[in-house]
Amino acid sequence: MLTRLLRTFLYPYRAQLVGVVVLQLISVTAALLLPSINADLIDYGITRGDIGYIWTSGLRMLAVTVLQIVCSVGSVYLGAQAAMAAGRDIRGALLHRANTFSVREIGRFGAPSLITRNTNDVQQVQLLIVMCATILVTAPIMCVGGIIMALREDLQLSWILLVAVPVLGVTMSLVIARMVPLFRAMQTRLDTVNRVLREQITGIRVVRAFVRERQERWRFGVANTDLTETALRVGRLQALMFPTVMTITNVTTVAVIWFGGHEVDSGRMQIGSLTAMLSYLMQILMSVMMASFLAMMVPRAAVCADRIGEVLDTRSSLVPATHPEGFYGYPGSVELFGVEFTYPGADAPVLRGVNFRAEPGETVAIVGATGSGKTTLLNLIPRLVDATGGAVYVGDTDVRVLDLDALRNEIGLVPQKPYLFSGTIASNLRFGRPEASDEELWDALETAQAADFVREMPLQLQTPVSQGGTTVSGGQRQRLAIARALVKRPKVYLFDDSFSALDLATDALLRAALRPITVDATVIVVAQRVSTVRDATRIVVLEDGAVVGIGRHDDLVRDCPEYREIVESQLGVDAR
Repeated sequence: MLTRLLRTFLYPYRAQLVGVVVLQLISVTAALLLPSINADLIDYGITRGDIGYIWTSGLRMLAVTVLQIVCSVGSVYLGAQAAMAAGRDIRGALLHRANTFSVREIGRFGAPSLITRNTNDVQQVQLLIVMCATILVTAPIMCVGGIIMALREDLQLSWILLVAVPVLGVTMSLVIARMVPLFRAMQTRLDTVNRVLREQITGIRVVRAFVRERQERWRFGVANTDLTETALRVGRLQALMFPTVMTITNVTTVAVIWFGGHEVDSGRMQIGSLTAMLSYLMQILMSVMMASFLAMMVPRAAVCADRIGEVLDTRSSLVPATHPEGFYGYPGSVELFGVEFTYPGADAPVLRGVNFRAEPGETVAIVGATGSGKTTLLNLIPRLVDATGGAVYVGDTDVRVLDLDALRNEIGLVPQKPYLFSGTIASNLRFGRPEASDEELWDALETAQAADFVREMPLQLQTPVSQGGTTVSGGQRQRLAIARALVKRPKVYLFDDSFSALDLATDALLRAALRPITVDATVIVVAQRVSTVRDATRIVVLEDGAVVGIGRHDDLVRDCPEYREIVESQLGVDAR
């Protein structure tokens, strides 16, 4: 998966990568020339006292060093540019894919894991690209070139290389093999820490209300300790690599000096050649060590790439229409025909045999006990999930053959848990229609019974709103969410228990203000309170996912025992 991911997202930046290879090649070649020039300077300049040769060789070394520095800087710049651009593209692809997911796929991965994959996992892949740009080209050229140049200086000491390089390579391989499963475990534990922390921050009021601070601290402590212990095991293995490399390097250096000294003493080798041999030996061992460090990063990046690829390869259960069609009728009509819905792995369907039709100008209310499938039914209309049986029609067209954007542009949804985004009141109200004027925003606020409290705010429409809308009360958040749907001017309004946080007076005023606004639209309301639904054109009563009654309030009180039970439980009197 890592190879496929890099090939896909680095292809647009192949020009930068070619530049990296060329510059690194020049830089490594220059680095390999320096010890040889230095050896000549010692053997033919210093030992003979030839000042002119010393100056000439010194200037050559200076020019080669400048060239090496310029090429190294250029290659790092191009490599970092390609890595950051590829990371940006991967994050964009992950977000785009996640936006196509239905509730089913979002629940499968979980928000904390999706966030980790889009941040930490992408960062690990970016880091690998940068390291590849600076090491992957340098290490093999320097290793092979260093061996060739060292053999040119002296063949007698080549046996030291034949021993040192394999020993270092095998040692690094053994350590890296131990680290692969630990890296995979560390990413999983990081997901767990993110999930627990997110739950505790989001539900801080519930935690405090139930005096669960100690238990939640313990739960976070367990997750944090698991991550820490795994990271420590990885850290210990990483720490083991440095002394191992230094031990092998120092032993090899001592061996070269010891045996090379005998060669110099016997006259078979010059001092400059011994100096160059030491330099090449260090370059060879450093290249092996750099390759080992890169190999150490590959397993973690591979794990992260697998997690990224898992998201990118997941196809949404909401399959877009191959050849999208337009609305056959007026987009405001909604019909459910024999609808059934079953969650994956569930023993029984949540909805079964649901049939009803709503026309523009009508208000259809859906009532039922908790768990009867009301919210699921509402989610089928904008195609947040797909029915597993039957069909849902909007504008007399099956939603599965409609273009998703065209479908959802005609629908204004106020969810059961209204969510406001960080920004201002105005930016939240314009979420569905950015071009809406301030006057239209105030009209929507008036209808939603939210204008009074917005006017009381110092900055009014420009009042900052925190993430989730935590700076306003539950009732204010609901009214702002309703106003946001009104600003959009859809053909179909879906209110999912959107009046539950309002008092009875405000609820009545809001519903009265909605009637002239939605006269040409279809309104479908999920509600618990009888006072909210009693004036609806039709009321659909759900019981265990099945429709047990459809009609007006008075008819259902008379003919539907389930609805009559709901009314009596709220009013406390015999409804007949």
